Amino acid sequence: MIRFTMGLNMLLLLAMVATNILSLYHLSSNLQSKSPAPVAAIPDHLLRQLHTIRATINHLTRLQPTTTETTSSAKTSHPTIPSDLLIYTHISPIASSCKDHPDLLYQYMNYTPFSLCPNDALLAESLILRGCHPLPRRRCFSRTTSTNPTSLPTSPFGTIPENTVIWSHYTSNCKSFTCLARFNSEMGFDMKVEKSRFLEYKSDLDLPISQLLQLSKSAKSVIRLALDIGGGTGTFAAQMKLQNVTVITTTMNLGAPYNEAVALRGLVPLHVPLQQRLPVFDGVVDLVRCGHAVNRWIPVATMEFLFFDVDRVLRGGGYFWLDHFFSKRMDLDKVFTPLIGKLGYKKVKWAVANKTDTSGLKNWEVYLTALLQKPVSR
Repeated sequence: MIRFTMGLNMLLLLAMVATNILSLYHLSSNLQSKSPAPVAAIPDHLLRQLHTIRATINHLTRLQPTTTETTSSAKTSHPTIPSDLLIYTHISPIASSCKDHPDLLYQYMNYTPFSLCPNDALLAESLILRGCHPLPRRRCFSRTTSTNPTSLPTSPFGTIPENTVIWSHYTSNCKSFTCLARFNSEMGFDMKVEKSRFLEYKSDLDLPISQLLQLSKSAKSVIRLALDIGGGTGTFAAQMKLQNVTVITTTMNLGAPYNEAVALRGLVPLHVPLQQRLPVFDGVVDLVRCGHAVNRWIPVATMEFLFFDVDRVLRGGGYFWLDHFFSKRMDLDKVFTPLIGKLGYKKVKWAVANKTDTSGLKNWEVYLTALLQKPVSR
């Protein structure tokens, strides 16, 4: 450290001497001028040298540690980097946002290799939601339940097996799907309620699956494969499965076993946050639906990237369905409608209505349901 500091001081001294010499050279050249002509502009080459020297001084000054910084750094003890994290960095790059949360990352990677993985599902999801995704791989054995499903579900709306979930992952007082359904039927775990979703037309905001398929058929645009962003327990995928349409559901757990519920219903869950690039190839999806997870709370820049990623995975003539998107009415007119308009999609359906719950009335919020069709070719 002493040699490093001495070296920096020597470089600083040389840089300042060079600056003084160049300044004297320029001053003497002006004094030797015979005519009282106006002061000439500084030559470009001299300006460049001065700027370079100044930049060097600034850079070296930032690099040079002060006595206080040196003392404090010596006193501060940094946490030890887990050995498996060091090994993994040589195999695959770590998501850039992970470095912003080293304590959580070190905690996640601090485990005993080749043994049972820690019971840290909440920690893993906390990292994912902070942008640390995909998470580094680990060399440990995942935890499993003592019982497993013995047969395929006869219906995606049948009773979800209770004993096939590791309930210790979740801090909620509910330790069964029955309890979750009783606690709040809107969470998506009450199959009696879910069975009728996406089938009924109660207002202009609704788009029943029968109407969706009819619109597609009229446009001679078949729906075979769809992506449901923020799809909860996978009810849209379940209803479309009955129509012989495959739907992949992205969902986070957020304190309840949403991913497990999707899988136990015989559907495909993807544990992917909204800010993550959709793990689907370009132009292969017929329909992308965004549910309540996509709303005004998402930063506009994040939403714009999301919408254009939707455009990436949609085929020509495919559909983008914003289902009950909510925002303030003013923001819908001034922010979100122009943002959606950037896609250049055809408006097949566009319905706006007041959001009548407590939050909606307080914040002058509205719902938007929009079905948009991507141009066949660009």
